[in-house]
Amino acid sequence: MKSSRSRSRSKNNRNRNSGGGGGNVVNRVFDSSGPEGKVRGTPQQIIDKYNQLARDAQLAGDRVATENFQQHAEHYLRMLSEAQREIDARREEQDRQNRERQAERDRERAARQEQEGSPRQEHDGTAADPAQAPQPDVVEADGDSGLVETPESQPKPKPKSTRSRSRKPKAEPAPEQADAPQPDADGSAPEAAE
Repeated sequence: MKSSRSRSRSKNNRNRNSGGGGGNVVNRVFDSSGPEGKVRGTPQQIIDKYNQLARDAQLAGDRVATENFQQHAEHYLRMLSEAQREIDARREEQDRQNRERQAERDRERAARQEQEGSPRQEHDGTAADPAQAPQPDVVEADGDSGLVETPESQPKPKPKSTRSRSRKPKAEPAPEQADAPQPDADGSAPEAAE
């Protein structure tokens, strides 16, 4: 007698834990104890199985078994539809929250644009004239712009020539050429003095 009570308690606990509420009922696997034995599967699989058993019982002419299988199928159909309603309600709530967050972001963006003084459009819908917008003051710098100097901003040094600085001395003319008259700048030879 003791063992039947403990079995009964554990069966009740199992049913309570696997019943509706909490978790994803749509994909959960259930063990259903029907008149023909256990039926295992997701709610949709159990519904299909009980509907098939009900059709078989109806063809056999057993109205009681047909009704019994239909009631079992209806139980899982209710569980499934309740779970689907909860999923839909959660989805609608998330959509509503997302819309509220987006509206809040849009309001914040509009407020920032107003504070920055960069109006995109006038209130009557016409485009704002940039000349009418407030202009920033020009500040003269005392040579120190406050910017950090980078290698790109420094003046570039002149490249050093690759030629050698040492030059060869000019060759002195040979003695016979020393007495010869040198051509003038225009290329003509000067007349020799006698």
